[in-house]
Amino acid sequence: MATHTLIFQPSNKTISVPTGALLSEAMQAAGLDLVQPCGGQGRCGRCAVIVESGLVRRRSTIRLSAADVEAGYALACQTVVEGDATIQVPEQEQVERRLVTDKTVRALALPFPYEPARDQTVRAFFVALDAPTLTDAVDDLARLERALAPHGIRELEVPLPLLQELGVQLRAANWQVTAIIETDNWRRPAGPPRLIELLPGDQCKALWGAAIDIGTTTVSVYLVNLVTGRAVDGAAEYNRQIKRGEDVISRIIYAGKNGGLGELGGLVHDTINEVLGRLAQRNHVELNRIYKATVAGNSTMMHLFLNLPPASIRLTPYIPTVNHPAPVLGANVGLNIHPLATVDCLPGVASYVGADITAGVVAAGLAEAEALTLFIDVGTNGEMVLGTKEWLVTCACSAGPAFEGAGVACGMRATRGAIEEVWINGETFEPTIRVIGETQPRGICGSGLIALLAELFITGVVDKGGKFKLDLNTSRLRDGAHGPEYVLVRAGESDTGRDIMLTAVDIDNLLRAKAAIYAGFSVLAHSVGVDLASVEKLLVGGSFGKYINVEKAVQIGLLPDLPWDRFQFLGNTSVLGAYMALLSRAARAKIKAIAGKMTYLELSADNTFYDAFTSALFLPHTDASRFPSVAALFGNGHKSNGKEGAR
Repeated sequence: MATHTLIFQPSNKTISVPTGALLSEAMQAAGLDLVQPCGGQGRCGRCAVIVESGLVRRRSTIRLSAADVEAGYALACQTVVEGDATIQVPEQEQVERRLVTDKTVRALALPFPYEPARDQTVRAFFVALDAPTLTDAVDDLARLERALAPHGIRELEVPLPLLQELGVQLRAANWQVTAIIETDNWRRPAGPPRLIELLPGDQCKALWGAAIDIGTTTVSVYLVNLVTGRAVDGAAEYNRQIKRGEDVISRIIYAGKNGGLGELGGLVHDTINEVLGRLAQRNHVELNRIYKATVAGNSTMMHLFLNLPPASIRLTPYIPTVNHPAPVLGANVGLNIHPLATVDCLPGVASYVGADITAGVVAAGLAEAEALTLFIDVGTNGEMVLGTKEWLVTCACSAGPAFEGAGVACGMRATRGAIEEVWINGETFEPTIRVIGETQPRGICGSGLIALLAELFITGVVDKGGKFKLDLNTSRLRDGAHGPEYVLVRAGESDTGRDIMLTAVDIDNLLRAKAAIYAGFSVLAHSVGVDLASVEKLLVGGSFGKYINVEKAVQIGLLPDLPWDRFQFLGNTSVLGAYMALLSRAARAKIKAIAGKMTYLELSADNTFYDAFTSALFLPHTDASRFPSVAALFGNGHKSNGKEGAR
């Protein structure tokens, strides 16, 4: 097969590729970064490059105008190399780090009374061994087991690498050592405890664990002292897989491409390791003293973490490789922790209801609920559970990343500089905003987007269908590069020096996201013959859900119109559930039991969900009777006065 030379500018990198190679493949082989939020399907148009010269064939121009093509633009993921070429690569958009979770984690209380001897599966035992003599000539391993016997350790499984060093270590430590032992042998349930590490002297306090939540958008980690049970610190970071797909379907498709699965696995491992490294450095903890990790995440994230092909998750009948993966060793999944540490991937339920939900249900207390309770995890995927301690039914839908600040022109995470609340004057249509950190605004986070959309609707700037009313007397409304938009903050008042606005495309994305979530729990309730009005508790999980204004969320039709005292916002319940499983074998067993107890409802089995989704694509809904409090506002001729209201 013929090969061709490609020159990429401005880096001046050169690479040879065979006829038929994609430009995106050539760029990656050349070590050039390439953002592909749609997973290389040609849907997003954000991998556009300029073909300055040479022979290429565009398989698709769906995101390019005729003028774009005339100017040389091509989508890297949809363009085939057929000759030598010179390619200009525009500066790639970067996911900027804006995640700050430390204050939340530092205040985290123990989820239950913690007794390591009862609850913890990884323990540290300091023992002083009798030195061998001619009259006491038992072997080194038997001598160690004899010293551990008073602690209830009668037998010990010792991995070969440790056995090879055992005698040297015991003698170098003058027979006084700390044995790090996993008392529950997950590889052989009826087998003996497993030795993880042998340390010289008394180092029983150097025992650490990590609770990890792999979100589609964000990876969150708690660093946990396994002696005290306390989460001493925590941090979060954007999941680096974002540049290969913003949603799980895009990543599943990308994983099916040549080398895609390994790349996505490496990206999430790198993300976790970066967060672990930050936590270890600022808490003066050695990474190889982390002896246990629990991992939660949706089914696709867990597959990619374990390098399991996820293709079947998106294909009928939507069957994953595994719902209950067995624990693995740290060395087997590329984590920078002790190589013999146990990495326990928590169990899920089905292709679209994963361990993030089973962990979240336990963390939220739904497993013990007497009252009819609806649990919603709001994120890139919308998962929900309805029931009581007696029964649970669950489903999932793809909400997209809009409520997490992605897929929106001026969206950002809920950190310093993010607009978190908005009020609009019903007469002048001028906005009042509240910004996290009380600084100049840089963008709009999820709670701000909900508030802004609600205010635009209530004040009549957009209609029931989410369309801008361009005949209003305000300079805030204008035709932008991508259609009508409302300018929330003018360039001179923003931290970036650019306008912060909400576009018609943004509204469409927000409507689809909220419609998917509302349709999901509506269909769930209908499937068991329950009216949403009879729900006594509504628990909202997900990091962004912690800051939602209930009134505004109801006004756009994201949440059902229930009395406010029934709502409870819990934050990231997935990482909290992982933390509980890290500490307690009983909590871990409860998560497993919940995974086996839930009844999964497949929303794509018939048209019920599609009909509900279509009906919810309006503000707040096509059926106004479902939202009496919103209908009452319009009945009273309500207009927002732009003043601050309660959060």
